[in-house]
Amino acid sequence: MMQVGQHAETTRSYSRADLADFSALSGGAPGTQVPEPLIGALFSYLLGVHLPGFGTNYLKQEMRFLAPAPLDQPLTARVEITRLRPDKHLVDLATTCRGADGTLICEGRALVLAKDVGT
Repeated sequence: MMQVGQHAETTRSYSRADLADFSALSGGAPGTQVPEPLIGALFSYLLGVHLPGFGTNYLKQEMRFLAPAPLDQPLTARVEITRLRPDKHLVDLATTCRGADGTLICEGRALVLAKDVGT
């Protein structure tokens, strides 16, 4: 059962090859930093696979980018439950992404519709 304070994390590095692949899909030019949508994808992964997990539906996402995300360095994305609303099957989560040196790259919130929110 989900509880306030419960969290999940994932760590991933992005290479120049990853950026080239992303650029080919998005139609943009490869940059020198990790694009914001790839950081957002880390949160999507956590929410859909780990917390709350399978069957989660994204309702809202807010992200504030505070620092550039460097290539070839581990980025750690984290989601943490801040509020449960079992009557509506809603879960509020804080989202953060930090660089290997602890720099806060992104912070925000997510609201999801989830099964088994609990009572």
